[in-house]
Amino acid sequence: MESPVSVKIPVIELPLPTTVPAIEIPLIGVLPEIEIPFLGDLPQIMPRAPTPPAAVIPQRTAGDMAVDAARTKLGSDYSYGAVGPDSFDCSGLVQWSYEQAGVELPRTSYDQLAAGTPVPLDELRPGDMVSFYGGSHSALYAGDGKVIHASTYGTGVTTSPLSSMPVTGARRF
Repeated sequence: MESPVSVKIPVIELPLPTTVPAIEIPLIGVLPEIEIPFLGDLPQIMPRAPTPPAAVIPQRTAGDMAVDAARTKLGSDYSYGAVGPDSFDCSGLVQWSYEQAGVELPRTSYDQLAAGTPVPLDELRPGDMVSFYGGSHSALYAGDGKVIHASTYGTGVTTSPLSSMPVTGARRF
């Protein structure tokens, strides 16, 4: 059996930087150069690389939250003038859904159509209120060309294609 061989490796000492260069962080701006004088006396401590900024997580909109609330009511009964939580008419469902997101909306479908910001149909986002039949019916755009609405007696809260009814307009709250 051979005996182990010893090899000496020379140690190379590199000077530690005593400043951290200025860096640019998206959405925050440029952080100035920082001087770290105490590192010069402590060669065994390696400075840490700057921590990259945290990923920006998109905030959920009130419309997203309203659609999520409306989805929990799929299958609920339709009743004229009802505002939930167990049965709804069309504008009552829209109003209740937005209420769950912390947004107050008018009670009737005509008043809902008169409120908010007008939105072209080709720019609809989930949660936009879509008005049908000259303003007499309200629904929430759910994405993928569908709306959630309190349809009628016997059908209740359901999902339907946006194209299944004549659109009057849309609003964003």
